[in-house]
Amino acid sequence: MGFQNTETKNSGNIHFGMRIERKATVPEVHYKITLCDGTSCIRKQSKQIHQILDQELRKRNLKEVVSVHLSGCLGMCAKGPILIINPGYVMYGNITEADIPEIVESHLVHDTPVARLMVEENHLYNRFFRIFGDVDFFGKQMRITLRNCGIIDPENIDDYLSVRGYEALAKVLTDMKPEQVVSEVKKSGLRGRGGAGFPTGMKWEFTAKQPAGEKYVICNADEGDPGAFMDRSAIEGDPHTVLEGMIIGGYAVGSSRGVVYIRAEYPLAIKRLEKAIAAAREHGFLGQNILGSNFSFDIEIRLGAGAFVCGEETALIHSIEGSRGMPRPRPPFPAVSGLFGRPTLINNVETWANIPVIILDGGEWFSGIGTQGSKGTKVFALAGKVRNTGLVEVPMGTTLREIVFDIGGGIPNGRKFKAVQTGGPSGGCLPEPYLDTPIDYESLAKAGSIMGSGGMIVIDEDSCMVNIARFFIEFTQSESCGKCAPCREGTRRMLEILTRITEGKGCPEDIDKLERLGAMIKKSSLCGLGQSAPNPILSTIKNFREEYEEHVNQKKCRAGVCAAMLSYTINDNCVGCGACKRACPVNAIDGTRKEKHHIDPNKCIKCGQCYSVCKFSAVAKA
Repeated sequence: MGFQNTETKNSGNIHFGMRIERKATVPEVHYKITLCDGTSCIRKQSKQIHQILDQELRKRNLKEVVSVHLSGCLGMCAKGPILIINPGYVMYGNITEADIPEIVESHLVHDTPVARLMVEENHLYNRFFRIFGDVDFFGKQMRITLRNCGIIDPENIDDYLSVRGYEALAKVLTDMKPEQVVSEVKKSGLRGRGGAGFPTGMKWEFTAKQPAGEKYVICNADEGDPGAFMDRSAIEGDPHTVLEGMIIGGYAVGSSRGVVYIRAEYPLAIKRLEKAIAAAREHGFLGQNILGSNFSFDIEIRLGAGAFVCGEETALIHSIEGSRGMPRPRPPFPAVSGLFGRPTLINNVETWANIPVIILDGGEWFSGIGTQGSKGTKVFALAGKVRNTGLVEVPMGTTLREIVFDIGGGIPNGRKFKAVQTGGPSGGCLPEPYLDTPIDYESLAKAGSIMGSGGMIVIDEDSCMVNIARFFIEFTQSESCGKCAPCREGTRRMLEILTRITEGKGCPEDIDKLERLGAMIKKSSLCGLGQSAPNPILSTIKNFREEYEEHVNQKKCRAGVCAAMLSYTINDNCVGCGACKRACPVNAIDGTRKEKHHIDPNKCIKCGQCYSVCKFSAVAKA
């Protein structure tokens, strides 16, 4: 495999033409503990777990022989908080503060792992990293973008140096001319991971060929898709690899200034970026005459206010300039006239994270992964009705079935698979016949969806496809910048029609209206937000038309989701416990204790509280 861990122990400073090495100051220890410190695990009390762990180690005088390290997101969010103990590669999942004393006593004192807390192992697949290979979730993955996430301390530059960090930068400054760097990226076949899939090397070449002068390099970290957290987690777990990619890009196109545009509601990612930039400056990787060369480059952070449209590159540029984030017609493209009217190279987080690997292992190696038209790997945020939610990185060409059922573990609670939605709010919903579709740009587009930035939501039989389409168009309509009428007004009309349908007020003509509106909006909108906004609606009409027709003709929601079409009754299973009566917010249920209760349909607001609290299947909805 490429990009192997080549930790060395015999170094001091960094020199041109030499492998970058870390200082050998780590004391010998008996155990190394890695605790996930990603956003998901922090939400599950990993900070408190860290405190209890420190207390337990002190109590048993183990601080000298046990080292504790915090890492970024490991990706296995459904099993978090994750704690890994080496040697032995023992992974504990779903741990709580109460579990720590047992782990310390049993595993660290008596050398006996706590079996009930261990993540189940299954030696099935080849592995990229030994630490991941014994777990199903990681077996079919190949981690390039996420190669260091969950492995290194993202706030310690020495950890990054130990996994060949900044070695690619030293290589290009020592051995490669800018045009050679561009050529290597072109050879790799890397395409932009922000959604459009434009060839990265070609974009670099366009920018590099612009006349010498002020040029800019931008990292687009404005990740706003519902349920998407790929870029945020990559920055939180390995910020230096993004910085290194940007510095290499600056060298290749002749730029001396870089900007990371990231939304302000990602405080952990921002904090780690700030620390990484400061550490890179201190070690000579940023600033004047980097590593003693004639090349100078620096990076600053600009915070976005959370507008989804600013994921579009021209809207993002306007936001950095201090203007309202609105897209503009192209050409000219940013490579010719971008930030402050200067040539600008803009890529997203995942694209930048691939650059150091391509430089070190070669474009030819990278192009050997994936399919003919889609090279390398892709990171997905796997969410929805699937057992193993979290971050997934797989080679291009992996099928949807492999992600949903092999890596994701299938649908929980015995429910049936219904669809998978790829590409965020701009993607399509693909039913079971498409499960064997390989994941690449062309195949997903042919199936009626898009790659997008990497959101992937699994949908089960309990979901209403009409309501899901309404959810996504409501999101894109509210995020429309309003600059062009097709997007501003067209998405509003589509939302009105879908709302009418889900409220039981639709008519047969509404389905045809949605299709005509969708086609018009796709053709005439100014930017990618409007051009792709109808995708969820058009794909659900194509693949689940019968559900639309049931909503319109029979005023029926087969999934029982659209509240306006539901009615609740109490059947003979009722034991008269009174739980439903106590839960009803409008006193629509009457009945005496230990006798069958009744729902007054004239008072019922169809909130579903009675259905949720009943333990005897006595409340029926239809």
